[in-house]
Amino acid sequence: MKRIFTFITLLTLLFLTISTASRAAPLSKATFAGGCFWCMVSPFDSLPGIISVTSGYTGGQKVNPTYKEVSAGGTGHAEAVQIIFDPARIGYQKLLDIYWHNIDPPTVDRQFCDSGDQYRSAIFYHDAEQARLAKASLAKLAKDKPFPEPIVTEITAATAFYPAEEYHQNYYKKNPIRYKYYRTGCGRDQRLRELWGSKAGH
Repeated sequence: MKRIFTFITLLTLLFLTISTASRAAPLSKATFAGGCFWCMVSPFDSLPGIISVTSGYTGGQKVNPTYKEVSAGGTGHAEAVQIIFDPARIGYQKLLDIYWHNIDPPTVDRQFCDSGDQYRSAIFYHDAEQARLAKASLAKLAKDKPFPEPIVTEITAATAFYPAEEYHQNYYKKNPIRYKYYRTGCGRDQRLRELWGSKAGH
């Protein structure tokens, strides 16, 4: 009898565990553009709750664009990263905070050494709550920002996202020397420090 009771108890616990897991919050998606997508992966990649960070193209008209087409301009797309995250472990607000401190918000159609609308800064929201949080973070930043220029980062609804070619994915890991050379030569970290001080990159 005791064995039967133990078996039933274990089955009940297993059922409750499976049931709880099935009711767990689904994963969420965030999409940000902040200039060269090589440099926008690393700020998010190792955070707890981040499932993946994919470099790609979004915001334009061209279907299935290539890097050559986007980098040449005229597609309307921006280089961007799409983040899959667990909202139970990291919130969208936290992602926004990291995003702002890794871009140059007062610069139009340019980020650091890369110019053109394909390098614009933009937040592409996926639902009404993300839109609300993004606009609220922009309003707060406009009031508290440590630089005098107005913020020009656009906030717009997400459209089709096209993953970039495989050699662009996790570029900072695959080509660490070339990545460091590019980032340094582009003046990214220097400009971030000028804008954000000790909060740069965080």
